[in-house]
Amino acid sequence: MTNESPLGLPKHIHFIGISGVATSALAIAFHERGVRITGSDRGFFPPASTELERHAIPFYAGWHADKMIELGAPDAVMIGNASGSQNPETLAARNMGIPTYSYPQLIDKYFVRKHSIVCAGTWGKTSSTALLSAILGHAGYDPSYMFGGISLSHDAAAHIGDSSWSVLEGDEYRTSPTDSRAKFSYYRPTELLLTAVSWDHADMYPTEESYFEAFEKLVSNMPAHGLIVACADNRGVESVIGSFKGRVIRYGRARPQKGSIDYEYRNVAISSGGLSFTIAHHGKEYAIASCLLGLYQVENICGCFALANESGVPAEKIIEAISSFKGLKRRMEKRLDGQATSAGVTVIDDIAHSPEKASSVLATLRSIYEGKIIAVFEPNIGGRRPEALTKYEKAFSAADMVIIPRLTKLKIADGELEAPIEGSELARVIGATHGDTRYIDDDAALVGYLKAQAQSGDVIAFLGSHGFRGMIEGVVKLYEP
Repeated sequence: MTNESPLGLPKHIHFIGISGVATSALAIAFHERGVRITGSDRGFFPPASTELERHAIPFYAGWHADKMIELGAPDAVMIGNASGSQNPETLAARNMGIPTYSYPQLIDKYFVRKHSIVCAGTWGKTSSTALLSAILGHAGYDPSYMFGGISLSHDAAAHIGDSSWSVLEGDEYRTSPTDSRAKFSYYRPTELLLTAVSWDHADMYPTEESYFEAFEKLVSNMPAHGLIVACADNRGVESVIGSFKGRVIRYGRARPQKGSIDYEYRNVAISSGGLSFTIAHHGKEYAIASCLLGLYQVENICGCFALANESGVPAEKIIEAISSFKGLKRRMEKRLDGQATSAGVTVIDDIAHSPEKASSVLATLRSIYEGKIIAVFEPNIGGRRPEALTKYEKAFSAADMVIIPRLTKLKIADGELEAPIEGSELARVIGATHGDTRYIDDDAALVGYLKAQAQSGDVIAFLGSHGFRGMIEGVVKLYEP
């Protein structure tokens, strides 16, 4: 007997921490290739729970070693980042000699291919990975792919293909509670799309230098025959690729001096219906149309066009894939279109969980909409650390009003000297440079306040990595016909 399928995959994988957006997608990808999947987690919430149920993948709440082996011991166990290294299932798997993997280790073993395209950067990596996987899929490459989001165009956020190509989101966050290496250190890129490098995740990288070092190491480990497609408009990108001896292709805004970069975007037109622009390369101009919102998506699309084209995908196939790509949930997702309702209020949902990301989204909305922009913001863990507070200065200048809700309760790690800042303090920090900032700790009161403030033509933007406890759905329901 063998514990692997004919494809070289384990026959049964148990996921400890299966309910994350990324881990559930990974589980579904294995399930689709005939691997039996079971899973456990602290709790289960949509959309991950509904996707697992739709694929008939069994899971249960809590860590129970007896349940993990109830139908026979698994051939492999994936240990999620948030499940901890001492939970009963992890200990039982190791005591039984079952191979255990972190999330990136499992991707390394079963997803990474000879042509390993990795999209990395402080922002833009999830959208770029999804778009690149769609482009290569449309061109018939059948890549293995994985990205940490829910696509409005893909059937799943992960897929195990049969070709020699893979497209992976290169996350710089830690691999596991016991492995502080960045996740992207496992993905062995031969082609790297580098979108931006700007200090983030202060809980893992306490200094800007330590953050940049992670990207420098990623670049230094690339093969000499490798390719980096680099955003020329980001100084951080230029600083981390300086020592690379392989081929570098640059993309970005059109320069006064023609030909100064390889792929230039120009003639950008933005509306509430999407984007149109041209990409210039080697004397040719390609007309691009997309339903995505946001100037930053122009940059993402240009980078994806460049990498796909340098990988041999014909330009016409790239343009077709871009025009049909609908984007990701929680990436400038229009939960309610003001033009489709009598109330005229637009509701935007975005995972912008840092002051920089929030600033970028709000600037984009300001360029599109003429009415008031009301931002409801909750930062990630790193954005609640004292050392990150200087980044909030004028970060919300494009918003007319900023509301901080009750922030998600965080567990303070052993040895942590400073507690994360709470909502009232964050409102005070932002309010120092934004005159209309308030803290509303009651969810129902916050929804009611938004109803009272928003008028026709206005935009309510929910910005943050958490789900806002049903507040988005509550606001949408108020305005739906």
